[in-house]
Amino acid sequence: MTDNPGILITLFAFLIVIGVLVFVHEMGHYMVGRWCGVKAETFSIGFGKELTVWTDKRGTRWKICMLPLGGYVQFAGDMDPASTPNDDWVNLSPEERNQTFQSKSLWKRSAIVFAGPAINFIFAILIIMGFVLTYGVTTTPPIVAEISENSAAERIGMQPGDRVVSIDGDKVELFSDLQKKVALLADQNVEIIYERDDQLITKQDTIGVQIISDRFGNEYEFGLLGMSSNQIEWRDVSLAEAPVVAVNETIGIVDQIVTTLGQVITGKRSIKDLGGPLKIAQVSGEQFKLGLRNFVWFVALISINLGFINLLPIPMLDGGHLMFYAIEAVRRKPASAKVQEWAFKSGFALVVTFMLVVTFNDLTSFGLFSALSG
Repeated sequence: MTDNPGILITLFAFLIVIGVLVFVHEMGHYMVGRWCGVKAETFSIGFGKELTVWTDKRGTRWKICMLPLGGYVQFAGDMDPASTPNDDWVNLSPEERNQTFQSKSLWKRSAIVFAGPAINFIFAILIIMGFVLTYGVTTTPPIVAEISENSAAERIGMQPGDRVVSIDGDKVELFSDLQKKVALLADQNVEIIYERDDQLITKQDTIGVQIISDRFGNEYEFGLLGMSSNQIEWRDVSLAEAPVVAVNETIGIVDQIVTTLGQVITGKRSIKDLGGPLKIAQVSGEQFKLGLRNFVWFVALISINLGFINLLPIPMLDGGHLMFYAIEAVRRKPASAKVQEWAFKSGFALVVTFMLVVTFNDLTSFGLFSALSG
């Protein structure tokens, strides 16, 4: 029997997650833009019909719209997706032109664009810092305590007392590092190096597969090496150490994202495993029902994902703008308007296609098409 949160809780939790993270992301652009002397004409949370609007003393129009799946800051002079100057920009007075995005130096424009994803990472790091300061951290070395029968660990000859050194080419320091790495390697043949009596042993084998169902009826596939470790230590984290722990945890999460994306691109993992807004909404409701601690941690995870995705070098995303600024830095002049227009149209088509695919995946995971087909 499942314990689903219901549509109202799911919608409420999803609006909190998306609303907070979109606001944080756009606030990064807004604050650095102000610092660089660029006027923000509009700050919008959501798209479509305006629910509430107000204008501040700086002339920025703040609004909250009906469809909360994103947001934007429109800077003065930002007249198209590529932010290229046009005749209207040229005809502005010198004072007005100096407040536009296009008038700023390359490094300032780059800083404004980079600030959005950057603040998503910073926001997540602050949340994780709060967690480790409140609850501390566990440290468990990757030393074998028990071996499961018919597992990869048994097949490669592991014994209690052995220490895992690396897996799939990645060094392993803690048992938690090993768990995170193995979880993404289900049914894959990998190299495993472990240590016994100061001797390194190198083996290859296929990681096992474990299907886990949560209380909401969702099924997840994880890799399983087949070993456990029982040397668990719990320790407090100082205020000085907390940022280091939080940054390392964030880097670990990004590494998992990169690994998963690489597996999808290379065909090792099905594109069906990718989720979209509907899946985020579902999990938002589930984590909200599990309690504040789970929900806040989920917000941190989505913030990291949002920051990472926006840094991908795809036109229409922040990473696409940064890619063109890098080209401009090398060429000492921007790419032609025609090239930028073509690139941003292609980027838009790619983003729309991706959204359609992940939405189809979400609807499939909900059983919609099975129900329609009877």
